[in-house]
Amino acid sequence: MTATVFAVANQKGGVGKTTTTLNVAAAMAELDAAVLVVDLDPQGCLTFSLGYDPDAIEPSLNDTVVGRTSMADTIIQHGEVDIVPANIDLAGAEVTLLSRTGREYLLRGELGDLLESYDVVLIDCAPSLGVLTINGLTAADEVLIPVQCETLSHRGVSQLLETISDVKRLTNRALSVRGLVATMFDSRPRHSREVLQDLLARYDLPLIGPPVRKSVRFAEAPTGGASLVSARTGVPGTAAYRAIAQELLGYEVDPQLLEAAGWSDAQREAVLGLAGDGSA
Repeated sequence: MTATVFAVANQKGGVGKTTTTLNVAAAMAELDAAVLVVDLDPQGCLTFSLGYDPDAIEPSLNDTVVGRTSMADTIIQHGEVDIVPANIDLAGAEVTLLSRTGREYLLRGELGDLLESYDVVLIDCAPSLGVLTINGLTAADEVLIPVQCETLSHRGVSQLLETISDVKRLTNRALSVRGLVATMFDSRPRHSREVLQDLLARYDLPLIGPPVRKSVRFAEAPTGGASLVSARTGVPGTAAYRAIAQELLGYEVDPQLLEAAGWSDAQREAVLGLAGDGSA
């Protein structure tokens, strides 16, 4: 059985793509899944979050893009998950890709040789809709869209869905959108609840798992070189990421995780205005 490939994408920056990639990967590893994460962002935030200096690491994904080495040779085994690292050189590699035939398929081709070795691949896409993100979408089976529940969130989602439509038409007909991941969520202000309701209704997309409650601990975590899930903290957002991982892997979501994440039936009804049915 080959790995399922998820692209974690949203062209709007600061919505929690890297945090989502890292913590979902760690939660899947807790469930004994073999997980590979791919840092497709020239900023190297995922690489840094796992404790590596993007400026000092080599080989990286850039070396694969420019043809110096295979992706398999860039993989670093990092405890529970493996990572294909990235650094700022990848920004220049994006320009290199523009002149290459079949440029949209490079990542898909490189991953092809690795899929038998993993259960899941998570691609942390850059906050743009350039050729690197197109590569991520072309290589993926499904897209996860992290969204921060604020007024401008719908702009990033709308533009991403247009790009996904183009990718499905031109380079990856099998691509599908798995749904939205609500990040940095605060259920107290009415505004957050209203934005989430609007996003789900406007784009007719499901919510994956419970919303991830806002916590400064997520912003602090990269300095420790590990995810909050791996650190086994009691932060409610980690329970949400564990529930999201269970749902993505096709498991029945543990009701205790939903409760710990602040997503009981009563809370679900209060946030979404829906009758609680016990599901996420």
